[in-house]
Amino acid sequence: MCVDCVEKEYPNRGNICLENGSFLLNFTGCAVCSKRDFMLITNKSLKEEDGEEIVTYDHLCKNCHHVIARHEYTFSIMDEFQEYTMLCLLCGKAEDTISILPDDPRQMTLLF
Repeated sequence: MCVDCVEKEYPNRGNICLENGSFLLNFTGCAVCSKRDFMLITNKSLKEEDGEEIVTYDHLCKNCHHVIARHEYTFSIMDEFQEYTMLCLLCGKAEDTISILPDDPRQMTLLF
């Protein structure tokens, strides 16, 4: 992973968890070839461990194949919620939780 290729290391992305793609706004250009172009996604893998889905891949410079960052995305179901996480030097860090029920119990107001 190359900190010289990104504007900010692991930027906080709130609840935006990317299963694929690249956050190009954080890419300053390749530290090796000095070009700022699209990226290649390589070594993509999907694993399942204990009910958790884990997607990993590498961001590479399209021109010289320099490795810019390693991306990890996870998905799991815990009780009545879907949980997503993302961790990547380029794309950032994020977490999100979504209810699988028609009405999110966290959004319900109590009636007395």
